Amino acid sequence: MKTVTTIELRANIYKLLEEVMNTGIPLEIKKGDKRLRIVPVEKGDKLQNLVSSPHVIQGDAEDLVAISWAGEVNLDLP
Repeated sequence: MKTVTTIELRANIYKLLEEVMNTGIPLEIKKGDKRLRIVPVEKGDKLQNLVSSPHVIQGDAEDLVAISWAGEVNLDLP
């Protein structure tokens, strides 16, 4: 959760509100020793926040069992 002061909120209120609406992550505002939260009423789709990971193996997990690691691993421990 992101925390901002009232001064930061005043300077960037539209950007911060847009961020809360797009991510669904609440915003905490700190004023002295008190805190407030801006929380979206509707639940957002958490899957929209996923970041693409093209380096991740895609396919059948069973195919990984047949991979030979013999040339990649040195099991001779000192």
